[in-house]
Amino acid sequence: MSAETADTTEPADGTAGPEDRRREQRGWYFYDFACSVYSTSVVTVFLGPYLTSVAKAAADAEGYVHPLGVPVRAGSLFAYTISASLVLAVILMPMAAAAADRTGRKKPLLAAAAYTGATATAAMFFLDGHRYLLGAFLLIVANASISVSMVLYNAYLPQIAEPDERDAVSSRGWAFGYTSGALVLVLNLILYTGHDSFGLSESDAVRICLASAGVWWGAFTIIPLRRLRDRNTSERDTGAGGGQAVGSGWRQLRATLRDMRRHPLTLSFLLAYLIYNDGVQTVISQASVYGSEELGLDQTTLITAVLLVQVLAVAGALGMGRMARVHGAKHTILGSLVVWTLILVAGYFLPAGSPVFFYALAAAIGLVLGGSQALSRSLYSHLVPRGKEAEYFSAYEMSDRGLSWLGPLVFGLAYQLTGSYRDAIISLVIFFVIGSVLLARVPVRQAVAAAGNPVPERI
Repeated sequence: MSAETADTTEPADGTAGPEDRRREQRGWYFYDFACSVYSTSVVTVFLGPYLTSVAKAAADAEGYVHPLGVPVRAGSLFAYTISASLVLAVILMPMAAAAADRTGRKKPLLAAAAYTGATATAAMFFLDGHRYLLGAFLLIVANASISVSMVLYNAYLPQIAEPDERDAVSSRGWAFGYTSGALVLVLNLILYTGHDSFGLSESDAVRICLASAGVWWGAFTIIPLRRLRDRNTSERDTGAGGGQAVGSGWRQLRATLRDMRRHPLTLSFLLAYLIYNDGVQTVISQASVYGSEELGLDQTTLITAVLLVQVLAVAGALGMGRMARVHGAKHTILGSLVVWTLILVAGYFLPAGSPVFFYALAAAIGLVLGGSQALSRSLYSHLVPRGKEAEYFSAYEMSDRGLSWLGPLVFGLAYQLTGSYRDAIISLVIFFVIGSVLLARVPVRQAVAAAGNPVPERI
């Protein structure tokens, strides 16, 4: 029996007993376990510095490569590619969401997105020599694929968990992802630092680490595909053709944004989140490039620094959750944005060749990363009108994954114009400053009441 046909579809109402729900929940956790390795090992640690080195090897005497005839500084290629992949994701995510809603068959679409991304990641083994265009293409495919897959993955949450279960189920998914990211980074560290004893060159070790993330992603995706169930939709929903489903994705998104105009305070928070989260995602994706190219740190230092982030992100999320119970989520998030700004300022002045200071910054990032993301999601949940959770969280996911292209573009342009990664990293301060100002202006208690929800004692 194949992975995609192991379970039968459920009735249109998606009803399931507690034991069936728990079985699906356990399967659902494993997609985070499968794909988080791509985010940590590929995007955060290895690919940025490695693709930059491949581009520099192919660059002309002035340090430029010429993809499609456009002059690009080799050091900006990774940032531009991340930005391009997220623009593609913006186009694809509403299409995938609409097709899933119309047909009720999220599982085949999740499989297609996951295995497209996993295959592209595994193919990074062939990224060597001057093949920077191959690397850029594979990164665009893999990064857009994981964004699409996460929309489909998150759409299962309301179907597999009762309202009072969702916080715990969602948190366990995050925990599974952090666990797999840390575990594979330890294995990467062993392979990379001992590459000579394994008879491998440094380049071979990096390419194996990249490819193994794709293999891991594909292998563990089998578990959710076996356990998650498709839900039937009504005849009205399934009658639309593929083209109509694609169009409906954009219509639904536009309808949601129009509806948000009736809740301007919710929309104001979403705008603030879009901006400061863009800064967060850019710092995470570009930190390894900054560490290797500007600070001259070796790959071992970068791997262990990201491991430190993974471990402390869990502790930071728990600690900021306790702070939120005392000071409220909004003030706690604002405090974390101040810390993010100080991290960038400290990073600008960080001396080259100083791993200790880089580890200190990694620790600070870990302590605010998990908390700022978790509290943003929980605060937004209070601002969503009852009965419209799915469509509003679809817009949130677009903000979280699909619209985080501007930060990498700004980072790439800053380096393109100045040739300095220090100028590029400090340029990201603007996202945290503007995001903080916009968030500070949102009267969250009034926003919760306007959405028709009970106002918590602390928010």
